[in-house]
Amino acid sequence: MDNMTDSLLETYLFETNSLLEQLDELLINAEKAGEFTSDDVNEIFRSMHTIKGSSAMLEFQPLMEVAHHIEDLFFFIRENGTGSLTDDQKSELFNLMFKSTDRLRADVEKVENNEPLSMNIDSFVNEINSFLNELRSKDEKNAPNAQSDTKQAGDPGSEASSGKAPKDIPDMNAPYIVHVFFEEDCGMENLRSFMLITALKDAGLEFSFTPEDVETNSDTSDVIAEQGFYLAFLSQEEAESAIKIINTTSNIRSYELIERPQDLQKEEAPVAKQSGPSEENKTAAAPAASKQPSPAGHAKQSLISVNLSKLDQLMAIVGEIVITESMVTASPELQNVKLDSFLKSARQLRKLTDDLQDIAMSLRMVSVSGVFQKMNRIVRDMKKTLNKDVRLTIVGEDTEVDKTIVDSIGDPIMHIVRNAMDHGIEEDVQTRINAGKPPQGEIKLSARHTGSEVIITVEDDGQGMDTDAILAKAARNGILTKPEEEYSKKEILSLLMLPGFSTNQEVTEYSGRGVGLDVVRKNVEAIGGTVSITSEKGQGSCTTLKIPLTLAIVNGMEISIGKNVFTIPIAHIRQSFKAEQKDIILDASGHEMIKCMDEFFPIVRIHDMFNMEEGYTNIEDGILIWVEASDKSYCMFVDQLLGEQQVVVKPLPSYLNNFNIKHSGISGCTILGDGNISIILDVASVYTAAQEMF
Repeated sequence: MDNMTDSLLETYLFETNSLLEQLDELLINAEKAGEFTSDDVNEIFRSMHTIKGSSAMLEFQPLMEVAHHIEDLFFFIRENGTGSLTDDQKSELFNLMFKSTDRLRADVEKVENNEPLSMNIDSFVNEINSFLNELRSKDEKNAPNAQSDTKQAGDPGSEASSGKAPKDIPDMNAPYIVHVFFEEDCGMENLRSFMLITALKDAGLEFSFTPEDVETNSDTSDVIAEQGFYLAFLSQEEAESAIKIINTTSNIRSYELIERPQDLQKEEAPVAKQSGPSEENKTAAAPAASKQPSPAGHAKQSLISVNLSKLDQLMAIVGEIVITESMVTASPELQNVKLDSFLKSARQLRKLTDDLQDIAMSLRMVSVSGVFQKMNRIVRDMKKTLNKDVRLTIVGEDTEVDKTIVDSIGDPIMHIVRNAMDHGIEEDVQTRINAGKPPQGEIKLSARHTGSEVIITVEDDGQGMDTDAILAKAARNGILTKPEEEYSKKEILSLLMLPGFSTNQEVTEYSGRGVGLDVVRKNVEAIGGTVSITSEKGQGSCTTLKIPLTLAIVNGMEISIGKNVFTIPIAHIRQSFKAEQKDIILDASGHEMIKCMDEFFPIVRIHDMFNMEEGYTNIEDGILIWVEASDKSYCMFVDQLLGEQQVVVKPLPSYLNNFNIKHSGISGCTILGDGNISIILDVASVYTAAQEMF
């Protein structure tokens, strides 16, 4: 029973969140067009009807009440059309709907966090009802008889169709069959059927039902919506007891009791004995089922919902398979043995392992469109608050990333977009016109794949960033680590991502607290990504996020220092090369540097950083690896490169967190083919730790 409840709650949360996201997108597009189309009105009505029904089933009263009153509002608008609304009423309706979706989303978040729902919804409900009464009073003045005619024609309770019952009744080997139909567009018909089954079983009734897999197969929702739900009983007494329970169940549109002899053939038409639960639904039944499934039906049946935890388990197993395959093929006992059949099988095993890994990873891939579309709402609300005319352009929203990463980049992108709106776009239109720009500002949000990374950029065509002002503010805050004249433009812009840094002189609703870009940097680096900022004064700014496609399995370069093996993510490696002593120079602090690609980069000796006695000390004996992460670019000095290998990232034991290991340059570990453990280096924190140490 608990598992069923959990499954039902998960389905409810997924469905409701999806509907609210779709509503936000619909509202944004409708507001841009300045009008609700008839399709928009119907879509909002259906969505609210579904949220109302599912919330009532799970006894989330505040959600049900709010959705019910919005449903009433859009039922009136659907029946009377949007043409009668004034421009002010349309604007008020848009604001009311955005406020409603925010209210519903806040309550859904409370349900997700297992927090109690606030029952104080009277003021918000009154706001909806006041707007509805305003529309009704206007409608009554224009057409006194319109309201009564509308009620008679469009009462939600009379929406059940009066079609004939399906001719074919399933052969359920029972003399009494109750044929149940749920309300149109109520949603989750399969789970509503399961709840009815549970109620009947709790009453001690014995019966069978069709479809039989309503709990596990979401595709049965379409079947039940079209053909109805069948309950079979061996006695009339049990069937009548079931009908009493059905009459008290919500979202039941109609039912009929079908009595037939045991030897009745399928082709014989059933005889309707009783219908309910109300008089107007006596003849209500589902339309005849189509024997030939539609193409749309096939499309729906090709998709299933899978719990994310199951995908996590699958990825864990695939990771273990990858490790085990490496251990088998790299076994020291087989290194000098020439077995053609084994080598052939090993190559085939590697191919199959790679294919399995690719499929498992693809199952976790979701598009970034959900995160990107939410930014429309951010821009819309800030336009009204800041009185700025800005459009949001989205490119590459179909780009797919691991589900865990998508969930982690929502806040960073939100902070960057808000920063672009608040700081980037000019305060008034005339300033833009004087600068030769169009009156309307633009923020461009884009995503694209590149190798093992996804590049997400947020660009604006605003006023750009004043590097002199940033440097002066940093000097006043005492956060500079070297003379001002030694800071490059890139380094100055990176100061914006330091904790507590803000160029705003006063705290506003959107900025001034110095937490925005700091949060961006921390969240992106937590998932192995990097952040960089470019800007041209008077032209605009661009913030670039480079994030990995997945966190579970990465391509790594194995390096050795003495007898110790480390792993560096290949995404951070730019070049590896040998160096001569004459190429090494010292900076003012006595730290080693080398010239590469016409630039000078500091050198970090890994064996010195970790106080390792083993390893080469002569620069000509080892090898330099040019790495880049975030705004940090430097060279690692190691003994040698062992080769590239896919590695499964394993988190460090929790007790090691007490030693601040992550800030010393270690992000995790992996198991090599020979069974040994390799430390995975965090390229960004290695440099930071080295700077603090030396």
